[in-house]
Amino acid sequence: MTETFKDELVTYTLEVEGRLVMIENVPARVCQETGEQMFAPDTVEHVYKLVWGQAEPKRIVQTPVYEYA
Repeated sequence: MTETFKDELVTYTLEVEGRLVMIENVPARVCQETGEQMFAPDTVEHVYKLVWGQAEPKRIVQTPVYEYA
């Protein structure tokens, strides 16, 4: 099985101090077979600068949280 990667823009999601943070339109290499996303080191650095910097978010999204029990 050969993995095929394609350049795409994705939504990068992470949790920061109990808050869910989403960064839209992040460049990634995405495996077309598994959906695995790979990011260049400079892309990840830029994402973290956005999150921990002084930039204002484009918008705020509220989302429900469920516990798997």
